[in-house]
Amino acid sequence: MKTNPADFRFPQNKHFDVKKTDTKIKDIYKDAADYTAQITALRDEIDVVQKKMFAHNRHSVLVIFQAMDAAGKDSTITHVFTGVNPMGVDVSAFKQPSAEELDHDFLWRCVVRLPPRGRIGVFNRSYYESVLVCKVHPDIVKTSERLPEHRLKDMEKLFRHRYESIRDFEQHLRRNGTHVVKFFLHVSKEEQAKRLLARVDDPAKNWKFQSADLAEREHWQKYMDAYETAVNETATDDAPWFVVPADDKKNMRLLVAAALLDEMLKIKLTWPELSKDHKSELEDARKKLEKELK
Repeated sequence: MKTNPADFRFPQNKHFDVKKTDTKIKDIYKDAADYTAQITALRDEIDVVQKKMFAHNRHSVLVIFQAMDAAGKDSTITHVFTGVNPMGVDVSAFKQPSAEELDHDFLWRCVVRLPPRGRIGVFNRSYYESVLVCKVHPDIVKTSERLPEHRLKDMEKLFRHRYESIRDFEQHLRRNGTHVVKFFLHVSKEEQAKRLLARVDDPAKNWKFQSADLAEREHWQKYMDAYETAVNETATDDAPWFVVPADDKKNMRLLVAAALLDEMLKIKLTWPELSKDHKSELEDARKKLEKELK
């Protein structure tokens, strides 16, 4: 892979500017066969690191995907994690909050889905919806979240506090062994239109289509502004964002897999070193089994 995933990592020495960020890059695969070979090799490496993480049992990884509709979150999760030991990966999808979830703070429903030590947790959407959808449609906060009335008098302050809460939360996770990696799959408005149209005509996909998808396109620039602010407010070295060009799905998946692997390798995991007593137990077991087989 010629492209360096770090080029798409934030924070950088500059702010993320959504208008100046490409949604398509030059192909980083030669053909379909080369893509398959690359994604398989990356998956195999992620699987090995996850197994070491499970054996070590002191770390976990939380992978967050955020994107506009039809950007490819579902297929990216499928292609990046198919082949990784299913016992080591948990996937959670977050949709419109339930009544129970609305009875708690905006982080709560994600907190209860956090990955335990040794595992990778994948969030298809997340607590970031509370500074994305809710930022574009602030009436959701005012009418559904049942916050104290004085908190609703200054919405700018409310969202500023949410960014602060997210930064503090992700720092807390890192301090306790959960490594957070966040992906914004950056698709263009034109490419989204093509994919939504494909859903209309494809029986395997048209069940996903909702008229609300078209209604949300009318707020495209507001969403882009919300993503830009969210990335700049919450991208830290310990909980980075990767803004991944999403107009070509194969490029997108390769970049996501490579970026995730890079971040997991930074944990510097090794197979656990056995104690002398454990080594002695293994040697005794080997001798007994060999004698049995004779």
